[in-house]
Amino acid sequence: VQLQASGGGLVQAGGSLRLSCAASGRTFSSLSMGWFRQAPGKEREFVASILWSGGITYYSDSVKGRFTISRDNAKNTVYLQMNGLKPEDAAIYYCAATYGVGSSTSERNYPYWGRGTLVTVSS
Repeated sequence: VQLQASGGGLVQAGGSLRLSCAASGRTFSSLSMGWFRQAPGKEREFVASILWSGGITYYSDSVKGRFTISRDNAKNTVYLQMNGLKPEDAAIYYCAATYGVGSSTSERNYPYWGRGTLVTVSS
């Protein structure tokens, strides 16, 4: 599985961005997908995930109510709609994928990772 994230950029606080992550392969619908982020000097942290069935999503408390994860299996793509961005949301955002059934909020359960996309939020 190869993942390609895109959509990062510079936005003012309060603004919105939509990140996309395109996956290779024919088994996208069997993958649970996650978004993680890493800010300078900090550890990578969980942001959001969506299970293979598409009906179950998880969010970190810091983004709940502002970010929305979704998927389009026909396009082999997962999205992260980010609204109400704050300076503390600035980070490199990574998408990840797993066929596993473990916790979708733990990066240890994701064997496939894409290169990150940088999100910068100006105050």
